[in-house]
Amino acid sequence: MAGHHHHVDPSAGDRRIAAAVGVNLLLTVAQIVGGILSGSLALIADAIHNLSDALALVIAFGARKIARRPADKAMTFGYARAEVVAALINYTTLIVIGVWLVYEGVSRLISPEGVDGWLVIWIAAIALVIDLITAALTYAMSKDSMNIRAAFLHNVSDALGSVGVIVAGVLILTFGWTWVDPVVTLAIAGYILWQSLTEIGPVIRLLMLGSPVESDADAIVADMRAVDGVQDVHHVHLWMIDEGRNAVDAHVVVTEGDWDRADAVKDAVRLALKGHDISHATLEIECSRHACHDRQLFGEKTAVHAAHNHSH
Repeated sequence: MAGHHHHVDPSAGDRRIAAAVGVNLLLTVAQIVGGILSGSLALIADAIHNLSDALALVIAFGARKIARRPADKAMTFGYARAEVVAALINYTTLIVIGVWLVYEGVSRLISPEGVDGWLVIWIAAIALVIDLITAALTYAMSKDSMNIRAAFLHNVSDALGSVGVIVAGVLILTFGWTWVDPVVTLAIAGYILWQSLTEIGPVIRLLMLGSPVESDADAIVADMRAVDGVQDVHHVHLWMIDEGRNAVDAHVVVTEGDWDRADAVKDAVRLALKGHDISHATLEIECSRHACHDRQLFGEKTAVHAAHNHSH
């Protein structure tokens, strides 16, 4: 995450998202009408997923706007995590849609219904073209933002869904296999669930103040302790501010006899952290004689933990 670089002009990106929202809303209406007229659950499933695409893009658009606000006294780290919250909403929505489609697909397998194959094929073909256009509009931005990546994946899964619907229409026309329609619906649902559950993990990790996936916490501590003048390091917090910024908060104990060069030691520790792609570091310097007594390497004891330990 930390290695990402933003190449897309924000205003150009906004125009792409606005265009993608417009075509997806038009497509949703066409697919729902077509699905009702043809009796195809797979087409309606594709339509609902398309509506979620449009909503995902609207959420992504709003989050991009909010994320550009400068830091203030209410949000001292800035508003960049608005995009992470948007990604969480979008992936959660996809999971709910996937579960609903599984339920509907199984129901249709139990009680099959007639399907108009030609109508299904034509509408799904139009949908596929629009899905591919929308995916192309958001592809470049998806590399730099988990928010836009969530919206992009909505579109990719929808394009695959459209392909599945076309195949179902052809099989229904050729062999009269109406059961293919709910089977394709279940396949679309399975893909949506697999994709969403895979992608939602990093989003939750970031919101839970987890350490960067690509960082080795033990190696970071080892490099801090290896700095000349550092006796020990404790109460280390390592987390992601957003996709592009990692942060460290730690207590650094300066060896006895090196207190007069404490500032130089601190600068050397900061330099060591930059080698681990740490863009923000808050270091509390302690002399060896007055270092914390109740030390733990990562994090620190909260009031709840302290009370729990005391009770024992």
